[in-house]
Amino acid sequence: MTASAPTVAFFTRLLDDASPAERYALATAQIQHAERHGIGRAWVAQHHFHAAEGGLPSPLVLLAHVAARTSRIRLGTGVVTLPLEDPVRVAEDAAVADLLSGGRIDLGLGSGGTPSSFVPFGEDVRAKAATYDRKLQVLVDALEGRDVGAGNAIYPDTSTLAERVWQATFSAPGGHRAGIRGHGLLLSRTQPRPTEAPHAPLSALQDPIIDTYLAALPDGVAPRITASRTVFVADDRAEALRFAEVGLRRAAEGFRAQGQTITGDSLDELIVALDTHLGTPEQVAESLAADTTLARATEVAFQVHSVDAPHEHVLRSIELFAERVAPALGYAIHPTLEEKK
Repeated sequence: MTASAPTVAFFTRLLDDASPAERYALATAQIQHAERHGIGRAWVAQHHFHAAEGGLPSPLVLLAHVAARTSRIRLGTGVVTLPLEDPVRVAEDAAVADLLSGGRIDLGLGSGGTPSSFVPFGEDVRAKAATYDRKLQVLVDALEGRDVGAGNAIYPDTSTLAERVWQATFSAPGGHRAGIRGHGLLLSRTQPRPTEAPHAPLSALQDPIIDTYLAALPDGVAPRITASRTVFVADDRAEALRFAEVGLRRAAEGFRAQGQTITGDSLDELIVALDTHLGTPEQVAESLAADTTLARATEVAFQVHSVDAPHEHVLRSIELFAERVAPALGYAIHPTLEEKK
């Protein structure tokens, strides 16, 4: 268990059924809406080339834009695919975005990505783990003000940003890698099940990651654990199921095309297989309460993917989560901007 109630974050992969410009505008509006309802952080995902997987190749550019239109909510990359990036440039871009936002940037990193996306960047997906480790060290050196070559150090200063790095992982070794550096840990909304345990609960996969992470943390470093979950809250369950029928079937087809085993084909089976929490506020609170990993998180990040409801329903889901689900579970919500006036 965490020492205090987990905080709440909103997460988006920018998958609205819209043009790129409208996707960015809708994501900005959703984050503004989350801020108005006391949500503490917003995470945005990076995806290259494939609009159906995510619409944002340059997350720090978007976050600088969002920072100018918000005042309190923290803004994080969930994640920058580090093997496809120049780590010195990531440090520079993050430093500038952090200054422009008033120190509200969190830098989430990952090694994943669609295999075909590695080719245009001249990287071998088979070597992504080694590439990630190498570039991570360069990035950490840059953020901590060390020489990045020929006597150069990052400008502007990134020393405080170095304390706001997070790593995403599906594995216990990844949890150790994040923990030993004192970084935050990012856990996915769903992840592949082993072939020998296709019906294992998500907690059975993620609790060992947390165990390894906590054991690796240096003395005196507080854990930072964000658990992302697919959550769609509606005024009635029938409405939630109507969108899930389309979104979850599309998601299952996509995962299966990548070689994952998604068991079942009825909507109820897909809800379980894709670790989805949906329905009325009361139903969602009950479903989330049964997820034992969330009791160990310092932050719970909710996203509508893979339900992928239209924008106005995303806004309503944010409202219902903040106003009814989070209080029912004891999650920490910031005073809203209106309350602070």
